[in-house]
Amino acid sequence: MNILIIDKMHESIVPLLERKGHQVNYAPKITRKQILDQVAEYEGLIIRSKTPMDKELLEKAVKLKFIARAGAGLDQIDLDFLVARGIKLFHAAKGNRDAVAEHSLGMLLSLFNHVIKADQEVRTGVWDREGNRGFELKDKSVGILGYGNMGKSFAKRLQGFGVKIYAYDKYKVDFGNKRVKEVSWTKLKEKVDVLSVHVPLTDETRDFLTLDELKSFAKPIWLINTARGEVISFKALNQALDAGILRGAVLDVLENEKFQKYTDEQKAEFEKLSRRENVILSPHVAGWTFESYEKINQVLVKKINRAFK
Repeated sequence: MNILIIDKMHESIVPLLERKGHQVNYAPKITRKQILDQVAEYEGLIIRSKTPMDKELLEKAVKLKFIARAGAGLDQIDLDFLVARGIKLFHAAKGNRDAVAEHSLGMLLSLFNHVIKADQEVRTGVWDREGNRGFELKDKSVGILGYGNMGKSFAKRLQGFGVKIYAYDKYKVDFGNKRVKEVSWTKLKEKVDVLSVHVPLTDETRDFLTLDELKSFAKPIWLINTARGEVISFKALNQALDAGILRGAVLDVLENEKFQKYTDEQKAEFEKLSRRENVILSPHVAGWTFESYEKINQVLVKKINRAFK
């Protein structure tokens, strides 16, 4: 097939596809206008998140047989259009699930043990042991919201820490085992000390974690979000942290990740959030390791080849 790659990928992607006989145009700097002009020539598109796969673009892709998303999130793709046209969709959650799980755990342990605060203090000559007394993960109850590739991988990483693991997924049943207890959302909120979010962005999950929703937890919790920032707003985070409903948060994703496009309210709320010592931030890199960068290619090419033998 004739395949267009519109985002930067690990260099292995082209030879992996060409070895299977595909013709590949690797064009990571291509503009949306250029894509619109050229897309009718291609049977396959490989993308990240630079360009939305909306109706305007997809209607011009008259030969399109598949879209391969180098990542997990599908929120910028018109899924209904793909179904209506019979266009296959592949994504590579298996390629970066280990990276996301490790990053989630690393950020949580850093928060529990004041690693960033302590490092900054020691570098400036402050030796404050009591002010940096930490928490142990052992014997905590950890809740996982969304038990797909990322949620399962995170649960696996937790198993050596002596924690109780509870998981809720609205669209899965009978996934529990001797290490992970499958529960309702209500039951999870009764049990957990830590909540880790691993859901895609949909109409259901956007702003799902409101202040009222967080108030319904039985006790104050620590929050991990490496999924999608729009699941919880800056305002809800600040309100919950101010009220002690959240004990702290680690955020790899933000409600709005384009600083230059913040509203006045978002700017004020983010500035408040960024000053908090019990909040750790990273720039949407949980799944962005050197290893996952290459593994994503392998996962996508395997799916493409299996579907079009």
